[in-house]
Amino acid sequence: MRSVTCSMSVSLDGYIVGPDGSFDWAPPDEEVFRFATDEVREAGVHLLGRRLYESMLYWETAGQDPALGFSTGEFATVWKALPKVVFSSTLMAVQGRTRLASSSLAEEIGRLRAEPGDGTIAIGGATLAAEAAASDQIDEYRVRVYPVLVGGGIPLFPRRERRVDLELVETRTFRSGVVYLRHRVVR
Repeated sequence: MRSVTCSMSVSLDGYIVGPDGSFDWAPPDEEVFRFATDEVREAGVHLLGRRLYESMLYWETAGQDPALGFSTGEFATVWKALPKVVFSSTLMAVQGRTRLASSSLAEEIGRLRAEPGDGTIAIGGATLAAEAAASDQIDEYRVRVYPVLVGGGIPLFPRRERRVDLELVETRTFRSGVVYLRHRVVR
């Protein structure tokens, strides 16, 4: 059965974007970017909310830009080839290897888990990840912690009333000071 992963960049105080909605505190870092590309390469499908989908639309055509560096062009190629499912009540159409979700998040995950296929079911976007976490759908958390306190914004982990035990699977510290933490949910 395919596992569900949640991979995000976060400030040390737990936010995926700062109070003004920006994530300029996570500057481009070649080493971290290549690592994130490898994570996306492991995915068999990526589930996104509308806002993240709209942010990632850039990558659908970015690979055509000859000015891109190797790793940026490589990410564009990997992202464009990846099947994606968007959860939105406002979008009427999507581009590339993307489809709009036809059922609830739990139902889509159940269907994708049951289908044969390689790679993880990756979830992106704080709202969608929070919904998946609340219904105990996430098997692994993969977090890149940036060495900055932003003081507020959208938290990676919204307040909730239940405890989730995790097992540390992997850690890595990058030259930039970013720390990667990979935890598996203990069931």
